[in-house]
Amino acid sequence: MTTRVIIVDDQAMVRAGFAALLSAQSDIDVVGEAADGAQGVELCGRTHPDVVLMDVRMPEMDGLEAARRLLNPGTEAGTDHRPKVLMLTTFDVDDYVYEALRTGASGFLLKDAPPADLIAAVRVVADGEALLAPSVTRRLIADFARQRPAPQAASRSLQLNGLTDREREVLELVARGRSNSEIAGTLVLAEQTVKTHVSRIFTKLRLRDRAQAVIFAYESGLVSPGES
Repeated sequence: MTTRVIIVDDQAMVRAGFAALLSAQSDIDVVGEAADGAQGVELCGRTHPDVVLMDVRMPEMDGLEAARRLLNPGTEAGTDHRPKVLMLTTFDVDDYVYEALRTGASGFLLKDAPPADLIAAVRVVADGEALLAPSVTRRLIADFARQRPAPQAASRSLQLNGLTDREREVLELVARGRSNSEIAGTLVLAEQTVKTHVSRIFTKLRLRDRAQAVIFAYESGLVSPGES
């Protein structure tokens, strides 16, 4: 299946470069571009993309507010469609990125990442299979969890009681950046069984994807910063 993508960035050259790179892929279709967050929200309502590449810092409406409107019920997104949002940033540690992950963004990517990483990132986010740039993302989220304890940590911990022992094991490994195949190898399970566990975890905890699962694992205390 073709992944539909829109690019939201206030720099025309960045949009053009990303669009040219992604459009050259047979499985990716760039269906629109926008110069700020407000335009991006409106464009998303018209084009129904699978993935939104969203710059963090933009005039008029920044990427964080745009992501919040697209991903959270009750906001004026103009559509019931909920795309996956991949935040673009020039900084590897950025308060906006921390907040974006809580908002429901599926991950982040540095703007100076190699072209192959951008292509892979779109595919990964569309599949919901894993976090982007695992080594960087794990460090970022661990730092986030250590410095910004969630006020709802107690309720997060209580929610863990709804998981089976096996589901907790799977969630721990997801939080450590393991792929489904790696989890299968560690727990001696079939990969399809792991996928089923992950799906049930998302349903029970009301999570969108693996990025939110990692945040939840840290906020609930299931995984502690610094663990690998």
